[in-house]
Order: sequence, then structure tokens, then C-alpha cells
Amino acid sequence: MTGSSSKTLTPDDFANAAAALNVPVAAIKAVTDVESRGSGFLADGVRPVILFERHIMRRQLIAHGIAIPASVSLNIVDVTPGGYKGGAAEYDRLDAAVHLDRDSALESCSWGAFQIMGYYWKALGYASVQDFVNAMYRSAGDQLDAFVRFIKANPNLARALRNKDWPGFAAGYNGPGYRANHYDEKMAAAFARHNQEAAA
Repeated sequence: MTGSSSKTLTPDDFANAAAALNVPVAAIKAVTDVESRGSGFLADGVRPVILFERHIMRRQLIAHGIAIPASVSLNIVDVTPGGYKGGAAEYDRLDAAVHLDRDSALESCSWGAFQIMGYYWKALGYASVQDFVNAMYRSAGDQLDAFVRFIKANPNLARALRNKDWPGFAAGYNGPGYRANHYDEKMAAAFARHNQEAAA
């Protein structure tokens, strides 16, 4: 926890993340520019940005031994991704999923600016999925802290970030389709810009 309730990242947040991962601040800012897609909070300034994944909900229900009702909407539980509504409407999908099983529902969303899936909560050192979600609500700094934990838990990502291996980082973070969105090129350009600003 950062100790701040700010909904925007502060210089201290960037500095702390860079120190934790042993990378330049410019590297953290570059990833933030490309991956966060703006604020990690909705326009209400309270709720984190989420994306509910119905195929993950199916997987988590099965993992928790929860029966899947035959009548459940395919927008909430399905074998394939989809059903997205975007923005605040994703909370309508989450609310419907919570009625089936709260933990599974929270685990089935990506949360905050860095789109960290809820089911990673244990691997990232949170006490529970609710503890993770509380952090996502608390501040932008806490969302960045979740990203730091995620990178630390994935040695290949940590190594790629330290080496400024943007294709390697983008492939690990975004999957094999990263080239279609030029994530690696965008991060390289953002790093060069932030690095130049730091040197000025």
C-alpha cells in the first residue's frame, strides 16, 4: 500500500515502482503510458476501471465447486470471451456475476490501470481477492503497486523490463498479438521521450 488516496499517479509512486523493479523511472512511465490507457478509475473517480471476463468466470466457478445454473446469461458465464459492455456498464455484468459467487466474480475481472486479473491475488501477496479489490479502489499508487507485484512474480517480464527489451516485455504482458497494436514500438518511443525529459 502506498499510503496515498490519490486517483492519479504521483512522482513518488513512479519513483517507488522504479526502485522496486530496479529500472529507470522512464521505463515505468513508458509502460504506464501504453498499458494504462488513461486513468485507472471511471469518471466517477471512485470505481476502478474493470473488464469482466465471462470465460474466466466459468473457470473460477468450476474451480470453486460452484454449480453453474442452466439459465445463466451467456454475458456472465460462457466458454468463450466476449459480452463486453465497456466502461461503467461492466459493473452491471460484475453485479450479476456476484449473485452466483462473489469471489469468482471478483477474480474474473481485470482491475485498474494495468488490467491485473483478480485471480492473481494470492500469487501477488494479497490476503484475499477482496483485499486486492480494496487496493484497486484505494488509489492509483496501489494500482501501480499491483503492477509491480505482477512483474516481480514473472521473472521473464522483470528481466525484459530491466533490459528495455520492449518486444519481449510486450509479448509477455500483452500476448502474441502485441505486434498488431505496436505495443513494443509505443513503449520504446515513450521510454525515449521520458528518458530525454529526465535528462533535460
